[in-house]
Amino acid sequence: MINSRFISFEGGEGSGKSTQIKLLAKKLSKKRKVIITREPGGTKDAEKIRNLIVKDKNQKWSGTVETMLLFAARKDHIDKVIMPNLKKGYWVLCDRYIDSTMAYQGYGKKVDLKMINSLNKILINNLVPSVTFLLDIDPRTGLSRSKRKGNNDLRYENMHISFHRKVRSSFLKIAKINKSRIKIIDAGQDKNKISENIWKILGKSKRI
Repeated sequence: MINSRFISFEGGEGSGKSTQIKLLAKKLSKKRKVIITREPGGTKDAEKIRNLIVKDKNQKWSGTVETMLLFAARKDHIDKVIMPNLKKGYWVLCDRYIDSTMAYQGYGKKVDLKMINSLNKILINNLVPSVTFLLDIDPRTGLSRSKRKGNNDLRYENMHISFHRKVRSSFLKIAKINKSRIKIIDAGQDKNKISENIWKILGKSKRI
C-alpha cells in the first residue's frame, strides 16, 4: 500500500536526515499541509519504546526482541499519526521507517528477514512511502557528526564501526532492490545542495 504523500528519510548515524526533513517541510508547507514525525517514536507511547531502545547502553535484548519492540512502536505510530494525517490530506515526512529495521535489525543483527516482511504485512498492511531518500555517508564521518554535544541517544553510536559499515552496505543493498522507491543521496555534500537535489527528484517524479 503506497501513499504519494508519505515520504521517508533513511541513513546511518549523522547522515543529516533531520536537517533535510526540516528543509523539505519548509518548502512543502508553502502550499501544502505537512507534518514531521520519526521512528521509533511519533506518539507518546512509541516514544517510551524509543527511550528503551536508543538510550539504554546496557540493554542486552536480542535483535528479535528489539524488532518486536520496533514494530509495536510502528503500529501505534501508523494508527495514531501516519494514517490519520494522510487521510486528512497532509504530507507525512518520517525520519526512519521500515528500511531502518531491515538494515539495522535484519542485516545488521541477523534477524530473520522473512519474519520482518511478515510483520510488515500483518501489522502495517505493507504501508510504504512513495519515495525514500537514503542519505549515504561514510560511517566515520557520520558518527563524528552524531556524537555532538546534546545528543543523548547514543546507544547505536557507541557500537563498533564494523556494525555501522554493515548497516551502510545493507542500506545500499536495500536501495538496489527497491531502486524505484529509494533514491540515494550523497550526504557528504553541502546541506543546501542536498536539499536542492531532493526537491528536484520530487519534481521529476511529479509528486509535487
